[in-house]
Amino acid sequence: MSEEVTSLRARAAAFTAMITNNLHAAKDPVRRSKLYNHEPEWKCPAYHLVSTVDLGECSADLLCLKKGSGILPGDGTGHLEEMLKVLKETVRPRPTENAAVLQLHGGGYYLPLHNLYRDTAVIYSMLFGGADVLTPDYRTAPDDPFPAAFEDALDAYKWLLKDYEPENIIFAGDSAGGGLALALAAFLRDKHMPLPSKLITMSAWTDLTKSGVSYKENFNNDPVFGGSKDTLVFKDGYYRDDDPENPCISPIFADKKGLPPILMQVGDREMLLSDTVDFAEEAKKEGVDVRTHVYPGMFHIFQMGLYLFPEAVSAWEEVGRFIND
Repeated sequence: MSEEVTSLRARAAAFTAMITNNLHAAKDPVRRSKLYNHEPEWKCPAYHLVSTVDLGECSADLLCLKKGSGILPGDGTGHLEEMLKVLKETVRPRPTENAAVLQLHGGGYYLPLHNLYRDTAVIYSMLFGGADVLTPDYRTAPDDPFPAAFEDALDAYKWLLKDYEPENIIFAGDSAGGGLALALAAFLRDKHMPLPSKLITMSAWTDLTKSGVSYKENFNNDPVFGGSKDTLVFKDGYYRDDDPENPCISPIFADKKGLPPILMQVGDREMLLSDTVDFAEEAKKEGVDVRTHVYPGMFHIFQMGLYLFPEAVSAWEEVGRFIND
Protein backbone atom coordinates (compact mmCIF):
# COMPACT_ATOMS: atom_id res chain seq x y z
CA MET A 1 0.00 0.00 0.00
CA SER A 2 1.04 3.54 -0.67
CA GLU A 3 2.27 5.32 2.40
CA GLU A 4 1.40 8.80 1.23
CA VAL A 5 -1.05 10.46 -1.07
CA THR A 6 -0.13 11.33 -4.62
CA SER A 7 -0.69 15.10 -4.66
CA LEU A 8 0.03 17.80 -2.12
CA ARG A 9 -3.56 18.99 -2.28
CA ALA A 10 -4.89 15.52 -1.52
CA ARG A 11 -2.39 15.24 1.32
CA ALA A 12 -3.76 18.47 2.77
CA ALA A 13 -7.30 17.17 2.35
CA ALA A 14 -6.43 13.96 4.20
CA PHE A 15 -4.96 15.98 7.06
CA THR A 16 -8.06 18.18 7.20
CA ALA A 17 -10.28 15.09 7.24
CA MET A 18 -8.27 13.63 10.11
CA ILE A 19 -8.56 16.81 12.19
CA THR A 20 -12.25 17.30 11.42
CA ASN A 21 -13.26 13.73 12.15
CA ASN A 22 -11.42 13.69 15.45
CA LEU A 23 -13.39 16.63 16.81
CA HIS A 24 -15.67 15.65 19.66
CA ALA A 25 -18.81 16.70 17.80
CA ALA A 26 -17.79 14.68 14.76
CA LYS A 27 -17.30 11.52 16.81
CA ASP A 28 -20.81 11.78 18.25
CA PRO A 29 -23.13 10.90 15.33
CA VAL A 30 -26.19 12.35 17.02
CA ARG A 31 -24.51 15.72 17.57
CA ARG A 32 -22.99 15.61 14.11
CA SER A 33 -26.38 14.93 12.59
CA LYS A 34 -27.82 17.99 14.33
CA LEU A 35 -25.07 20.16 12.85
CA TYR A 36 -26.50 19.56 9.39
CA ASN A 37 -29.77 21.14 10.52
CA HIS A 38 -27.88 24.44 10.57
CA GLU A 39 -26.52 24.22 7.05
CA PRO A 40 -27.25 27.22 4.84
CA GLU A 41 -30.01 26.70 2.34
CA TRP A 42 -28.65 24.90 -0.72
CA LYS A 43 -28.68 26.96 -3.89
CA CYS A 44 -29.84 24.95 -6.86
CA PRO A 45 -27.91 25.77 -10.05
CA ALA A 46 -29.78 27.90 -12.55
CA TYR A 47 -29.93 25.06 -15.07
CA HIS A 48 -31.67 22.62 -12.66
CA LEU A 49 -34.85 22.40 -10.64
CA VAL A 50 -35.15 20.59 -7.31
CA SER A 51 -38.37 19.39 -5.72
CA THR A 52 -39.35 17.27 -2.72
CA VAL A 53 -40.84 13.81 -3.18
CA ASP A 54 -42.91 12.20 -0.42
CA LEU A 55 -41.92 8.54 -0.13
CA GLY A 56 -44.16 7.82 2.82
CA GLU A 57 -41.69 7.22 5.65
CA CYS A 58 -39.16 9.74 4.35
CA SER A 59 -38.77 12.47 1.77
CA ALA A 60 -36.36 12.72 -1.15
CA ASP A 61 -34.82 15.40 -3.31
CA LEU A 62 -35.61 15.11 -7.01
CA LEU A 63 -33.15 17.05 -9.16
CA CYS A 64 -34.15 17.65 -12.79
CA LEU A 65 -32.50 19.52 -15.62
CA LYS A 66 -34.58 22.43 -16.87
CA LYS A 67 -36.07 21.96 -20.30
CA GLY A 68 -33.88 23.61 -22.88
CA SER A 69 -30.76 23.59 -20.71
CA GLY A 70 -27.54 22.22 -22.13
CA ILE A 71 -26.10 18.96 -20.84
CA LEU A 72 -23.17 20.85 -19.39
CA PRO A 73 -23.33 24.51 -18.35
CA GLY A 74 -21.20 27.15 -19.93
CA ASP A 75 -20.23 30.23 -17.98
CA GLY A 76 -20.83 30.69 -14.29
CA THR A 77 -19.16 30.80 -10.94
CA GLY A 78 -19.18 28.63 -7.85
CA HIS A 79 -17.65 25.31 -6.92
CA LEU A 80 -20.15 23.24 -8.91
CA GLU A 81 -19.52 25.24 -12.06
CA GLU A 82 -15.78 24.86 -11.54
CA MET A 83 -16.15 21.10 -11.15
CA LEU A 84 -18.32 20.75 -14.23
CA LYS A 85 -15.95 22.86 -16.32
CA VAL A 86 -13.12 20.49 -15.40
CA LEU A 87 -15.22 17.46 -16.32
CA LYS A 88 -16.40 19.07 -19.54
CA GLU A 89 -12.89 18.87 -20.95
CA THR A 90 -12.60 15.09 -20.62
CA VAL A 91 -16.10 13.63 -20.28
CA ARG A 92 -18.50 13.70 -23.20
CA PRO A 93 -21.83 12.53 -21.78
CA ARG A 94 -24.44 11.36 -24.24
CA PRO A 95 -27.92 12.89 -24.12
CA THR A 96 -30.21 10.57 -22.17
CA GLU A 97 -33.99 10.55 -22.34
CA ASN A 98 -36.06 9.52 -19.32
CA ALA A 99 -33.04 8.41 -17.27
CA ALA A 100 -32.48 8.58 -13.54
CA VAL A 101 -29.91 8.03 -10.83
CA LEU A 102 -30.90 6.74 -7.40
CA GLN A 103 -28.28 8.33 -5.17
CA LEU A 104 -27.91 6.80 -1.71
CA HIS A 105 -25.88 9.04 0.57
CA GLY A 106 -23.29 7.99 3.12
CA GLY A 107 -23.02 8.74 6.81
CA GLY A 108 -22.74 5.42 8.61
CA TYR A 109 -26.55 5.06 8.67
CA TYR A 110 -26.54 7.84 11.27
CA LEU A 111 -26.21 11.05 9.27
CA PRO A 112 -28.97 12.64 7.18
CA LEU A 113 -28.92 13.98 3.64
CA HIS A 114 -26.93 17.21 3.49
CA ASN A 115 -25.72 19.73 0.94
CA LEU A 116 -22.66 17.87 -0.30
CA TYR A 117 -24.95 15.20 -1.74
CA ARG A 118 -27.06 17.82 -3.42
CA ASP A 119 -23.84 18.92 -5.13
CA THR A 120 -22.98 15.37 -6.21
CA ALA A 121 -26.54 14.93 -7.49
CA VAL A 122 -25.81 17.72 -9.97
CA ILE A 123 -22.60 16.00 -11.06
CA TYR A 124 -24.33 12.64 -11.55
CA SER A 125 -27.05 14.36 -13.55
CA MET A 126 -24.55 16.01 -15.88
CA LEU A 127 -22.44 12.88 -16.30
CA PHE A 128 -25.57 10.91 -17.22
CA GLY A 129 -26.65 13.27 -19.98
CA GLY A 130 -28.91 15.44 -17.85
CA ALA A 131 -30.62 12.55 -16.05
CA ASP A 132 -32.89 13.13 -13.08
CA VAL A 133 -31.43 12.28 -9.67
CA LEU A 134 -33.49 11.05 -6.73
CA THR A 135 -31.74 11.26 -3.35
CA PRO A 136 -33.80 9.94 -0.43
CA ASP A 137 -33.25 11.42 3.01
CA TYR A 138 -33.69 7.94 4.44
CA ARG A 139 -34.37 7.29 8.11
CA THR A 140 -31.29 6.79 10.27
CA ALA A 141 -30.09 5.34 13.55
CA PRO A 142 -30.35 5.48 16.48
CA ASP A 143 -34.05 6.40 16.26
CA ASP A 144 -34.72 4.34 13.15
CA PRO A 145 -32.42 1.31 12.90
CA PHE A 146 -32.49 -1.42 10.23
CA PRO A 147 -34.59 -2.04 8.20
CA ALA A 148 -35.68 1.61 8.01
CA ALA A 149 -32.96 2.86 5.63
CA PHE A 150 -33.26 -0.24 3.48
CA GLU A 151 -37.04 0.09 3.23
CA ASP A 152 -36.74 3.76 2.30
CA ALA A 153 -34.21 2.96 -0.44
CA LEU A 154 -36.57 0.28 -1.79
CA ASP A 155 -39.48 2.73 -1.74
CA ALA A 156 -37.36 5.26 -3.62
CA TYR A 157 -36.59 2.72 -6.34
CA LYS A 158 -40.24 1.70 -6.60
CA TRP A 159 -41.12 5.38 -7.03
CA LEU A 160 -38.65 5.65 -9.91
CA LEU A 161 -40.00 2.54 -11.60
CA LYS A 162 -43.34 4.30 -12.08
CA ASP A 163 -41.81 6.69 -14.63
CA TYR A 164 -38.41 5.31 -15.64
CA GLU A 165 -37.39 2.09 -17.33
CA PRO A 166 -34.95 0.06 -15.20
CA GLU A 167 -32.43 -0.05 -18.05
CA ASN A 168 -32.23 3.76 -17.74
CA ILE A 169 -31.69 3.76 -13.96
CA ILE A 170 -28.34 3.72 -12.18
CA PHE A 171 -27.72 3.20 -8.47
CA ALA A 172 -24.93 5.32 -6.97
CA GLY A 173 -23.81 5.37 -3.35
CA ASP A 174 -20.86 6.13 -1.14
CA SER A 175 -19.85 4.56 2.19
CA ALA A 176 -23.05 3.33 3.88
CA GLY A 177 -24.94 4.40 0.77
CA GLY A 178 -22.68 2.23 -1.37
CA GLY A 179 -23.40 -0.78 0.79
CA LEU A 180 -27.09 0.05 0.69
CA ALA A 181 -27.03 0.20 -3.13
CA LEU A 182 -25.40 -3.23 -3.35
CA ALA A 183 -27.73 -4.74 -0.74
CA LEU A 184 -30.76 -3.34 -2.54
CA ALA A 185 -29.62 -4.73 -5.90
CA ALA A 186 -29.09 -8.21 -4.43
CA PHE A 187 -32.53 -8.05 -2.79
CA LEU A 188 -34.19 -7.03 -6.06
CA ARG A 189 -32.55 -9.94 -7.85
CA ASP A 190 -33.72 -12.39 -5.18
CA LYS A 191 -37.27 -11.03 -5.45
CA HIS A 192 -37.18 -11.21 -9.26
CA MET A 193 -37.75 -7.47 -9.51
CA PRO A 194 -36.26 -5.32 -12.30
CA LEU A 195 -32.62 -4.46 -11.74
CA PRO A 196 -30.96 -1.12 -12.51
CA SER A 197 -28.57 -1.00 -15.44
CA LYS A 198 -25.42 -0.20 -13.42
CA LEU A 199 -24.12 0.32 -9.89
CA ILE A 200 -21.52 2.86 -8.75
CA THR A 201 -19.95 2.69 -5.31
CA MET A 202 -17.40 4.85 -3.56
CA SER A 203 -15.79 3.40 -0.43
CA ALA A 204 -18.76 1.06 -0.02
CA TRP A 205 -19.43 -0.24 3.49
CA THR A 206 -20.27 -3.84 2.67
CA ASP A 207 -19.23 -5.62 5.87
CA LEU A 208 -20.70 -4.32 9.12
CA THR A 209 -19.12 -7.25 10.97
CA LYS A 210 -15.80 -5.51 10.25
CA SER A 211 -14.11 -8.82 9.48
CA GLY A 212 -11.95 -7.66 6.56
CA VAL A 213 -8.18 -7.51 6.93
CA SER A 214 -8.02 -3.76 6.25
CA TYR A 215 -9.86 -2.99 9.50
CA LYS A 216 -6.66 -4.02 11.24
CA GLU A 217 -4.05 -3.25 8.59
CA ASN A 218 -5.31 0.31 8.01
CA PHE A 219 -6.44 1.09 11.54
CA ASN A 220 -3.61 3.60 11.97
CA ASN A 221 -3.46 4.64 8.30
CA ASP A 222 -7.05 5.79 7.80
CA PRO A 223 -7.25 9.57 8.37
CA VAL A 224 -11.05 9.49 8.64
CA PHE A 225 -11.77 6.48 10.88
CA GLY A 226 -8.33 5.35 12.02
CA GLY A 227 -6.71 5.35 15.42
CA SER A 228 -9.92 5.14 17.41
CA LYS A 229 -12.92 2.88 17.89
CA ASP A 230 -15.02 5.90 18.77
CA THR A 231 -16.09 6.51 15.16
CA LEU A 232 -19.08 5.76 12.95
CA VAL A 233 -17.51 2.53 11.70
CA PHE A 234 -17.73 1.01 15.16
CA LYS A 235 -21.26 2.13 16.01
CA ASP A 236 -23.71 -0.79 16.07
CA GLY A 237 -26.92 1.21 16.49
CA TYR A 238 -27.96 0.61 12.89
CA TYR A 239 -28.45 -3.13 13.23
CA ARG A 240 -28.93 -3.31 17.02
CA ASP A 241 -30.26 -6.82 17.70
CA ASP A 242 -30.29 -7.87 14.05
CA ASP A 243 -27.61 -10.13 12.61
CA PRO A 244 -24.95 -7.97 10.90
CA GLU A 245 -24.37 -10.90 8.52
CA ASN A 246 -27.83 -10.32 7.06
CA PRO A 247 -27.13 -9.58 3.36
CA CYS A 248 -29.50 -6.61 3.53
CA ILE A 249 -27.20 -5.15 6.20
CA SER A 250 -23.83 -6.41 4.98
CA PRO A 251 -24.00 -7.19 1.24
CA ILE A 252 -20.58 -8.87 1.44
CA PHE A 253 -22.61 -11.90 2.57
CA ALA A 254 -25.07 -11.69 -0.33
CA ASP A 255 -25.04 -13.92 -3.40
CA LYS A 256 -23.33 -11.86 -6.09
CA LYS A 257 -24.53 -13.79 -9.12
CA GLY A 258 -26.62 -11.88 -11.64
CA LEU A 259 -25.86 -8.37 -10.43
CA PRO A 260 -25.55 -5.58 -13.02
CA PRO A 261 -22.16 -4.09 -13.97
CA ILE A 262 -20.49 -2.33 -11.04
CA LEU A 263 -17.83 0.35 -10.72
CA MET A 264 -16.22 0.20 -7.26
CA GLN A 265 -13.78 2.89 -6.15
CA VAL A 266 -11.84 2.93 -2.89
CA GLY A 267 -8.70 4.42 -1.40
CA ASP A 268 -5.87 2.18 -0.24
CA ARG A 269 -5.59 3.94 3.14
CA GLU A 270 -9.13 3.08 4.15
CA MET A 271 -10.23 0.73 6.88
CA LEU A 272 -13.03 -0.15 4.46
CA LEU A 273 -10.61 -1.15 1.70
CA SER A 274 -11.35 -4.87 2.04
CA ASP A 275 -15.10 -4.16 1.92
CA THR A 276 -14.66 -3.20 -1.73
CA VAL A 277 -11.82 -5.55 -2.70
CA ASP A 278 -13.43 -8.66 -1.20
CA PHE A 279 -16.87 -7.91 -2.61
CA ALA A 280 -15.43 -7.25 -6.06
CA GLU A 281 -13.37 -10.44 -6.09
CA GLU A 282 -16.35 -12.56 -5.07
CA ALA A 283 -18.61 -10.89 -7.63
CA LYS A 284 -16.10 -11.43 -10.43
CA LYS A 285 -15.98 -15.14 -9.58
CA GLU A 286 -19.75 -15.19 -10.07
CA GLY A 287 -19.43 -13.64 -13.52
CA VAL A 288 -20.38 -10.07 -12.62
CA ASP A 289 -18.78 -7.29 -14.65
CA VAL A 290 -16.93 -5.41 -11.91
CA ARG A 291 -14.46 -2.59 -12.45
CA THR A 292 -12.43 -2.05 -9.30
CA HIS A 293 -10.13 0.93 -8.85
CA VAL A 294 -8.04 1.17 -5.70
CA TYR A 295 -6.64 4.70 -5.61
CA PRO A 296 -3.13 4.85 -4.08
CA GLY A 297 -2.81 7.05 -1.04
CA MET A 298 -6.50 7.94 -0.98
CA PHE A 299 -8.81 8.12 2.02
CA HIS A 300 -12.50 7.46 2.66
CA ILE A 301 -14.79 9.06 0.02
CA PHE A 302 -11.97 11.26 -1.27
CA GLN A 303 -14.21 11.90 -4.29
CA MET A 304 -16.09 14.45 -2.20
CA GLY A 305 -13.12 16.75 -2.73
CA LEU A 306 -14.70 17.38 -6.15
CA TYR A 307 -12.27 19.60 -8.13
CA LEU A 308 -9.96 20.50 -5.23
CA PHE A 309 -7.33 17.84 -5.98
CA PRO A 310 -6.57 15.76 -9.08
CA GLU A 311 -7.34 12.33 -7.63
CA ALA A 312 -10.95 13.35 -6.95
CA VAL A 313 -11.33 14.73 -10.46
CA SER A 314 -9.91 11.51 -11.93
CA ALA A 315 -12.40 9.45 -9.95
CA TRP A 316 -15.35 11.46 -11.26
CA GLU A 317 -14.00 11.22 -14.79
CA GLU A 318 -13.94 7.46 -14.34
CA VAL A 319 -17.56 7.57 -13.17
CA GLY A 320 -18.48 9.49 -16.31
CA ARG A 321 -16.77 6.97 -18.58
CA PHE A 322 -18.46 4.07 -16.80
CA ILE A 323 -21.91 5.64 -17.09
CA ASN A 324 -21.54 6.32 -20.79
CA ASP A 325 -19.78 3.14 -21.93
